[in-house]
Formats: sequence, C-alpha cells, structure tokens
Amino acid sequence: MMVMTAKVNLKKVMIALAAVAALIVALILLLGGVGDSAETAAPAASSNDGRVKFLTDFGWEVTTSPTESSQVKIPETTSKVFDRYNALQKSQGYDLTEFAGKKVMRYVYKINNYPGATEPVYATLLVYKNQIIGGDVTDTAAKGKIQGFKMPQAPTTTTETTQAATETTQ
Repeated sequence: MMVMTAKVNLKKVMIALAAVAALIVALILLLGGVGDSAETAAPAASSNDGRVKFLTDFGWEVTTSPTESSQVKIPETTSKVFDRYNALQKSQGYDLTEFAGKKVMRYVYKINNYPGATEPVYATLLVYKNQIIGGDVTDTAAKGKIQGFKMPQAPTTTTETTQAATETTQ
C-alpha cells in the first residue's frame, strides 16, 4: 500500500480563496448583478431626474416634478381589473405579480406633448426599491385610453390622408 502526503500552506490557500471571492464580487458589480427579474432588469428610478429621463427616452415631454406621488400596495390576490392592467404591464416587459403584497411608490407626471390630446395626459410610474416595475400613460379625455409607455403615432387629419393618397397615385 502506498500513502502520499502533501504539505499544504494554509496561508496560501486562504489568499487564493480571498482572491477568487474578490474576483466574483468584482464581476457581479461590473455586470450589475445576475438574473432577469424585474428588480435587476428595470431602469433606475432613485431620483426624480432618473424618472423624468425614463419618460423622455420614450419621447415624452413631461413636467419636471410629479403632480402626485404616493405609496400604493400591489394586490396580493388578482382580480379581473388587476389582470387587465397586468396584461398591459406584461406587454411592456413588466409583471406586477412578482410584487404582490408589496408597497411601491407611484409617481404621476403630466405629459405635455401627447399627439392630438384635448385633455390632460399623465404618465404613471410604479417604483420598487428604486427600480421602475411598471406604469402607464393615461389620456383623461372622455374617449381616452390607458396605454403603455411607447408614444403613439400622431393622428392624421383627413386633409393629410387625402394629400398622401393623391401624391402616391400621381
């Protein structure tokens, strides 16, 4: 029977483990974390400037301070209304069911450049731990609607449509 022994320097092993741990921490910090959860993938909203930038990145011109801010609780159990609203969120890449039962901040900004708006239009941002987790754009006109953050195409007038049709047939 053959027995082999090796002398291990505990100090060198500890230094190597510390170096590996430091490398892992550095990679996590550089890559911004791992995973695809809404908390790590959502844009930062730790400041008013960050929230306004988020909206202006979609092309919206908004008032620079929120018209309203309040804390709201995401329902723990779903309902038809919640499911419809969450379907809108899912179409934008968010899912509020991940935050069921949690209290989040709700910031509302007035939009100043909604195409064809006759009544005020507002953007609502839902923020949890300084990350945007959802929201919408609401046209308060009688026939207004709630939509995602993406700016809609400007409505065309009958004159513009007629001119475009005439130009394509000539």
